[in-house]
Amino acid sequence: MLAPQDQLARQLGHAFADPELLRLALTHRSAGGEHNERLEFLGDAILGFAIADALYHRFPRADEGQLSRLRASLVRRETLAEVAQDLELSRYLQMGAGELGAGGQNRTSTLADATEALLGAVYLDAGMAPVQALIQRLFASRLEQLDLKHVVKDPKTRLQEWLQAQGRELPSYEILDVTGQQHEQSFRVLCQLDSGQQAQGQGSSRRRAEQAAATSMLELLGGR
Repeated sequence: MLAPQDQLARQLGHAFADPELLRLALTHRSAGGEHNERLEFLGDAILGFAIADALYHRFPRADEGQLSRLRASLVRRETLAEVAQDLELSRYLQMGAGELGAGGQNRTSTLADATEALLGAVYLDAGMAPVQALIQRLFASRLEQLDLKHVVKDPKTRLQEWLQAQGRELPSYEILDVTGQQHEQSFRVLCQLDSGQQAQGQGSSRRRAEQAAATSMLELLGGR
C-alpha cells in the first residue's frame, strides 16, 4: 500500500525528486518547526502567473479588466479550498494537536494555503512547465466554465466606477482593527466617501474586508 504522501503525489501526477518538499508543503505552522508559509508565498505568485497566462490565451478578445476579474475568481481562497477538497488535502496535512482538535484541517484558509504551497513545491522540484501543466489540470473544469458575459465586477470596482460617473472622489479605506492569531486573523475596515458617508466590512484579509466594506457602502447607496 502506498504511503499517504505517495498517494497524493500520484493524484497530482508528479513524482517528487525531493519528497521533503512535499512534506514541507503539507506542514502547517501549528506543527512546530519548519512549515509551508514560504512555499505558500511562492505558489501564490506562480498560480497568479499561470492562470493569467491561461486566460490570456483562452480569451483573446477580453480586456485587462475582464481578465483581472476572471483571474480573481479562480485564485480566491474559496476556489483554492475547493481544489484542495478535490485532492482531499485535509487527509495529508501535518498540524498541531490543538489545531486539529479545532478542525483546522478543514478551514478554507488552511486548505487554500496548502494548495498554494503544493504548487510552490512542484515548482522547486521540477520547474515551471510541470507546475503550469498541473495548474491546467487542477483548474481545467473551472476554466471551461468561465464566460465573459457573466464576469461580475467586484464591489470595490463597482463603487469606484459609480463614484467616478458622479464626478466624485474615490473612497478611502482604513483598517480599524485586526484580531485573532496570525494564521487566522480577522480585519475590520472602514470605507468613507467624500460626503462623509461611512460603512464597515470584516474579512480574513485586508482585501476581503475592503470588499465587504464596499459592499456595505453600495447597499447604503441603494444597491448601486
